[in-house]
Amino acid sequence: MMPRVGIRRAAVVIAARPGPDGPEVLVLERSGASRFLPGYVAFPGGAVDAQDERLAERWFGRAAEAARACAVRELLEEVGLALTADGLARADGPAFPLRAIDGAPPAAAQLVRIAHWVAPEDVPVRFDAEYFAVAAPPGLEPVPDGREIAAAWWSSPGRLLAQWEQGRRKLYWPTYHTVRALAACGSVAELLALEIPTREPDEDELARLPRSTFWQDGEERA
Repeated sequence: MMPRVGIRRAAVVIAARPGPDGPEVLVLERSGASRFLPGYVAFPGGAVDAQDERLAERWFGRAAEAARACAVRELLEEVGLALTADGLARADGPAFPLRAIDGAPPAAAQLVRIAHWVAPEDVPVRFDAEYFAVAAPPGLEPVPDGREIAAAWWSSPGRLLAQWEQGRRKLYWPTYHTVRALAACGSVAELLALEIPTREPDEDELARLPRSTFWQDGEERA
């Protein structure tokens, strides 16, 4: 069994753009070499670290916005997309530095918090994650880093759920629950206005949904 670690603050980004059947969201597949949830589909994001407080002071004027700064950093590092005051755009090459955002940093209002997940004590890797939604323009394509991220693409939430039901994709419970909420949105504006109540699965869901929704291979709840 994986060793349990203390809770870590984290940020998750749901980038959404208009699609032919409603909004499409940016998702990624975690590398098979990842210690936690290898091969699972997730949203861009990661743990807040010390540099995020410094970035938050530069971009948003206060260290308390470290989670938003983390969201901006993870978009750049994982999928090569830079969020500035002008919106979300492809970064200018793989060496695009974080300091390049300083000239036109995004506003906090561009990253709308739509959910807040706190993992229960029996999860091996615990997180206290804020979920932010951001609008993206049509035609914008991600560039996965090839290390932590094996692939990145745009998908309607409904299509992603169908692939999960067919066993073609793995979704961990917080992602699954979030994608179900996103699937009810008819537009990007509706998605940005969401407030997703978070909860743990009930007994029926634990019995009915695939085991991989709650535990990765080799893991079980205590």
